[in-house]
Amino acid sequence: MTAGTRLEEGMLGKQILIGILGAGALSAADIVLVLTNHDQLGDTGKKTGFFLSEAAHPYEVFVEAGHEVVLASPEGGKAPVDPKSLKLEDDANKGFWQKFGNGDSDQPAVVDTVPLEKIEVGEFDGIFFAGGHGTMWDLPDSEVVQTTIRDMYESGKPVGAVCHGPAALVNVTLENGKKLVAGKTMAVFTDAEEEAVELTEVVPFLLQSKLEEAGAEVKTAENFSENAVRDGLLVTGQNPASAKKAGELFVEAIASAGE
Repeated sequence: MTAGTRLEEGMLGKQILIGILGAGALSAADIVLVLTNHDQLGDTGKKTGFFLSEAAHPYEVFVEAGHEVVLASPEGGKAPVDPKSLKLEDDANKGFWQKFGNGDSDQPAVVDTVPLEKIEVGEFDGIFFAGGHGTMWDLPDSEVVQTTIRDMYESGKPVGAVCHGPAALVNVTLENGKKLVAGKTMAVFTDAEEEAVELTEVVPFLLQSKLEEAGAEVKTAENFSENAVRDGLLVTGQNPASAKKAGELFVEAIASAGE
């Protein structure tokens, strides 16, 4: 079975969200890994979505650390993968894709994700947003994305994102009226990297610039080199090369939050 959910009554009468992971195995899920639903690269006519390694590498880190993971998206259902990221010679990518992918050559996708509105924040230890250019269109203005992030963060639970995944954070405002990212040190896909991939005129905004306008301090490294940052409950990574490190820092943040 692919990733899905059901509510079961616990022995103490508490309803807990159960992640269906693998061949029918049931276990309590404690990390939400969010993928984009958006599959169009602006007006180029090209396909996009989430970047496979930016989901697969953190997922592998989370599972190896003993965490269970539920795959979610703003709308639920199909989460398209950027076709150019479908590199299955990478073991983490291959394992993730064999478990969750549909193998469709026209638009490869994870076909069964949980709608974010179904996620009960109290049943999870943290939320992590995979990157990919698709995130630039559907995450920033999603009310359910903003609400879920705010509720997680203000409950003392880590929020993580890698590459373009921090697009989910640009409009998140806390209960005190301040932007979540204000005064935070972050690592995100840089303006220089966007220029290098020749998409500055395609994306709806430049992520680094947008977050800096919101008050974030963006720490940059050389284009496409590893760079991940933890600032308290916030964990971010710059690009695909940073996905594994961001996952590791996220696991550390969960452990610290639980102490």
